[in-house]
Amino acid sequence: MMTTSLRWSRLSCLFICCLSLPLQFIAISSASLSQDSEASAASRNLGLEQGGSHEVHCSRERSRAASKIIDEYLTPFLEKERYQLSTNCRLHHENNLYRDQEQHKIHTDINEWKCGYCRKRFYEEKYLDKHFDNRHYDMLNTSHGRCLADLCGALHCDYVMDSTPKKSKCNPAAAARNGHLCESLADTCFPVNQGPSASRLHEFFLRQFCDAHTCSGSRKPFSRGRRKRRSAFYIVISILVLLLLPLFYIFIYLYQRGIRSGTQDLKRISRTTRKKKPS
Repeated sequence: MMTTSLRWSRLSCLFICCLSLPLQFIAISSASLSQDSEASAASRNLGLEQGGSHEVHCSRERSRAASKIIDEYLTPFLEKERYQLSTNCRLHHENNLYRDQEQHKIHTDINEWKCGYCRKRFYEEKYLDKHFDNRHYDMLNTSHGRCLADLCGALHCDYVMDSTPKKSKCNPAAAARNGHLCESLADTCFPVNQGPSASRLHEFFLRQFCDAHTCSGSRKPFSRGRRKRRSAFYIVISILVLLLLPLFYIFIYLYQRGIRSGTQDLKRISRTTRKKKPS
């Protein structure tokens, strides 16, 4: 009797152990799956954080100032010479990191800016810049990896950006460094062995930008001035004047002709009345 009871107890223990093994396996697998899912979620969050932090070490404001200087003080002279900058030249518009975004700024009113990508509106330009940084980071021209703001020392961005220039002591080392950068831009963008146009523009660039990099204060930036390109409004007004000027002369001609014909009619009437009077 005792042997049979022991046998049944052993069998029951073995049966319970056999049942508990699959349950433990299921629990372990579910725990491992949950850990894997948590790890993958954490990795996704980390990836989003890494992908969301679009930190660009390039000043948008100074890049905008450099682009404005190139457009106003250099590009009109390039157009006059019909000279095309090489893409190897750092002054080329393709080397502007923010060029595409700046072209998609729509200034509709004094206090109204609009995003050209998604048509969202802002009342200040700085908020539109933040919108570009957060929502349209993929539109940055990162193919060349060059920042136009790095050329501000050579292009005198501070001279243009500061409405009230601060009187500070000139640093000869900084002036020499900016002058060297300016001369290297002239040599790279306008090689003197590329023809007479390149040679003239090389000399122009040195006088326009590089000569002012000195602490003597005798020369100021942009000594050659700037050429204002004709706006669309000016062109429309010129066309209207050319169209209306002939009409004005035609009106004057017809008016004078009418006066002459009127005086001739009066003379004819006066002559007929004189003839009708008895002598």
